[in-house]
Amino acid sequence: EVRLVESGGGLVQPGGSLRLSCAASGFTFSRTDMSWARQAPGKGLEWVSGIRRDGSTTYADSWKGRFTISRDNANNAVYLQMNSLNPEDTAIYYCSTSLVSVGYWGQGTQVTVFS
Repeated sequence: EVRLVESGGGLVQPGGSLRLSCAASGFTFSRTDMSWARQAPGKGLEWVSGIRRDGSTTYADSWKGRFTISRDNANNAVYLQMNSLNPEDTAIYYCSTSLVSVGYWGQGTQVTVFS
């Protein structure tokens, strides 16, 4: 069974940082591309960043330079380091992957940036 479990969200003041984690199981993690997406209040799902099996990374323009995605194949985990957070970053953040054209998502972790 494919499982993605996010953690690390919380409350943070503007300018602060958070590191999100996603624990993956049920598939060969090291051979699988991974992504982070988010859903802000009242908005649709937005892709944030992706990391391929070879470690190469991509980012949506909105978060390029502030967010960093990384992976640890030994521990089947993917991370999202978020810096210089602002209230517009408030959202539920999801870890995701696609296996044989089927998408899988975690339950999400809430990030709230408030002053």
